Amino acid sequence: MSLDPAVAARLKRNADQLVPAVVQDATSREVLMLAWMDDEALARTLATRRGTYWSRSRNEYWVKGETSGNTQHVRQVSLDCDGDTLLVLVDQTGPACHTGTRTCFTDRTLLSEEGR
Repeated sequence: MSLDPAVAARLKRNADQLVPAVVQDATSREVLMLAWMDDEALARTLATRRGTYWSRSRNEYWVKGETSGNTQHVRQVSLDCDGDTLLVLVDQTGPACHTGTRTCFTDRTLLSEEGR
């Protein structure tokens, strides 16, 4: 599967030819996770509406929920003004994080306005 050349031309990739993808719940707007996409992963996501990413640790493509059942139906994909970050709005089924939490940011706050 190949990415539309017009879309590919707008992407600014890192040295590994990847673009970060911020994944956000389409309804609540809660940030669920950050993943990486190359041209192929983005093309697959756009074609199937299933969150498809590049695993830097496993060096392979993965479709969110393919093994866990915690799927992502992609409602919208946007490119930021610099062309170097994607925003993926999804309908998330089950936890988004591989640890079993709703988001990859649950209970990991480093700084907060609360408690001042």
